[in-house]
Amino acid sequence: MFFYFEIIKYIMPTIFCNLKQIQTRIREAEQTYQRDENSVKLLAVSKTKPASFIVSAYQAGQRHFGENYVQEALDKQLELGAFDITWHFIGAIQSNKTKVIAAHFDWVHCVDSFKIAQRLSSQRPDFLPPLNICVQVNISDEESKSGISLEELTDLILQISELPNLCLRGVMAIPAPQIDFFAQREPYQKLVSAVKKLKNENLTTFSFGMSDDLEAAIAEGSTCVRIGTALFGGRN
Repeated sequence: MFFYFEIIKYIMPTIFCNLKQIQTRIREAEQTYQRDENSVKLLAVSKTKPASFIVSAYQAGQRHFGENYVQEALDKQLELGAFDITWHFIGAIQSNKTKVIAAHFDWVHCVDSFKIAQRLSSQRPDFLPPLNICVQVNISDEESKSGISLEELTDLILQISELPNLCLRGVMAIPAPQIDFFAQREPYQKLVSAVKKLKNENLTTFSFGMSDDLEAAIAEGSTCVRIGTALFGGRN
């Protein structure tokens, strides 16, 4: 235990500084693009990082953490059970993992089929509140990425809206990387426009934007930016 907290003592200053820099970027982007103050939430992507890194970010004020791999996340949740953490699942979902995801996460950002949504709904334990979910849209139509097309969005939203034990909150996207700022904004603008046309008042979460395109995402309406490398460093 002593060794564990010694590790935290040395890594915490770096994570604390990184967290403050990211928060400053978010707040400045909110001001620049006439967004309400504190309308954009930071989701710390902690995949492949040890629990000690999460503790350091938690002690600096971060509460929302995103994980991609089920078993890794479960190990961290067990180790960090005493902490008031909101856990988000942001990785690809296999059918044989829906039961454990439904039971151990507060949010799921990557629902891309009615089958997966049905399983999450039926397997959500009765003693837990409805599971918050976002539909993943493959906004750049990349073969290597999960997600539905924009054309499929309306039907899937309608289907999921009928399921119990789920709280449909919005959409998630990871567009193809772009260097140009205006090119970064374009896919987000297209997605937000499509969602607004649905006129569904429950769809208020726009989960998009990462370290390299945070400002573009906020300019187009992101309410949740997912940051990993800029906070915790490169992947292990």
